[in-house]
Amino acid sequence: MTRCDRTATWAALQGHFATHGSRFDLRDAFARDAGRFDALGFEAPGVFADLSKNYLDAPTFRLLIDLARECDLEAQRDAMFEGAAINTTEDRAVLHTALRAPRGCGLFSREVHGVLNAMLAYAETVRDSASSGIRHVVNIGIGGSDLGPQMVLPALQAFVHPGLQFHFVSNVDGHDIASVLGRLKPAETLFIIASKTFTTQETMANAHVARVWFESRGGKDIARHFVATTTNVEAAGEFGIIRTFGFWDWVGGRYSLWSAIGLPIAIALGADQFRDLLAGAYAMDQHFAQAPLPSNVPVLLGLLDVWYRNFHGAASRSIAPYHQGLKRLPAYLQQLEMESNGKRVDRDGEALPFATSPVVWGEPGTNGQHAYFQMLHQGTDLIPVEFILVRRPTFGSAGLDPVLLEQLERQHAMLLANGLAQSQALMQGKTAEQALADSPPTASKQLDPLTLAQHRHFPGNRPSTTLLLERLTPHGLGALVAMYEHRVFTSGALWGINSFDQWGVELGKALCNDLLPRLMAGGSDNADLDGSTAGLINRLRG
Repeated sequence: MTRCDRTATWAALQGHFATHGSRFDLRDAFARDAGRFDALGFEAPGVFADLSKNYLDAPTFRLLIDLARECDLEAQRDAMFEGAAINTTEDRAVLHTALRAPRGCGLFSREVHGVLNAMLAYAETVRDSASSGIRHVVNIGIGGSDLGPQMVLPALQAFVHPGLQFHFVSNVDGHDIASVLGRLKPAETLFIIASKTFTTQETMANAHVARVWFESRGGKDIARHFVATTTNVEAAGEFGIIRTFGFWDWVGGRYSLWSAIGLPIAIALGADQFRDLLAGAYAMDQHFAQAPLPSNVPVLLGLLDVWYRNFHGAASRSIAPYHQGLKRLPAYLQQLEMESNGKRVDRDGEALPFATSPVVWGEPGTNGQHAYFQMLHQGTDLIPVEFILVRRPTFGSAGLDPVLLEQLERQHAMLLANGLAQSQALMQGKTAEQALADSPPTASKQLDPLTLAQHRHFPGNRPSTTLLLERLTPHGLGALVAMYEHRVFTSGALWGINSFDQWGVELGKALCNDLLPRLMAGGSDNADLDGSTAGLINRLRG
């Protein structure tokens, strides 16, 4: 596969950027082309993507598509779906797509659906609270074993079992699990220990705390109140867990919510809705696999990421979901993108001469407007923004009083208007002349009007993408998450990196195993450590 900077198209893009792209103005683009929205609006299963407020014109668009072709993006994509070992540093296939394929339509279908059916059958027994006695479900995991389920449940709150409460524990900091345990009773609680190897340090530390709490509060049946999503059945058995649900080494942690790691999702939503979540992701898989590159939404988003990162120098991207249910989506996408594409060498181990993953960050609207949007509008950095709007709310499924429902629906319209206004303001800005003509009530009467106008000047021409969902349903959310997965694949494939390992996570873990006994033990024999670490250990030991 050809790395992006070694293609003829890359050189053409550099020339195009120098002569045209660097001076692109969105306001002029809309003034020149009344059909810009129609030309740059793209449909994918469950998601409409408005790319018209991006630094895109016809020549840029053609060159980016040419870049994807010259980098053999389609061949790389097909290799993933076919089960090739594209995770070269671990000699593994990357087959999270197989987890959501209907029976008979994906690789390892028999094994996948065997685990899926068993997991969903178990989930239904837990959901029968009258028989199970379960009122609280505690998921103990970290990284992909935590972020996926923790993102999905608030997003699909309208579909969650009303008689169950869900808690997530991930941090090795004891304050995390202690605050959860204080609200529970052993007889009403199910603990899910989520660790592929059943050795993850943070997860096992919290699992042992949970077991100590359970037994000290009179809990009698660990096998009934603890379940594991793991491949290490022997270790789980030694812990006292009998019921386990496994997955495979071709399931990466940040792609694992579709696997047995999704057990808390299955318990929350039920079997039918969990299958609908998988179906939405599968529909996006089919779009990514089959749609031509010029209308393939994940591909286009990934190409835009390369355009902004490597040519416009955008070091970060802000995610602004205008739906409170998506409050954990920015955190989920941080792992998905930065753990996948935060790499400094290509697949051959050569140092890269260009930037890779941007910093991904964000907060739900309208909260973000009162926190960091000031920087987006008037700061010194170019930060592309991604607005996610949901056209129809799910209040109706909550059985609310009609008068209250009407008021909430008006607020939803207000929410959508805010999202539209922010993307419009980023693009249009406000000139100093326009600011001079305003009379804001909070403006100083002592300051020179021209000086004040400069403070109230918005440069505008700041790019954004708007992703529009009809409703936030299991099917729609599944499609949205799969779209992001394939987008990350696209940019990683062009950069020539392995998006499916995470060696950067390992070094700190190894050093922790060395430092922990030093921190716990007496004495001060830390001569082999750097002065800072040795000094801090001594101060922490007192």
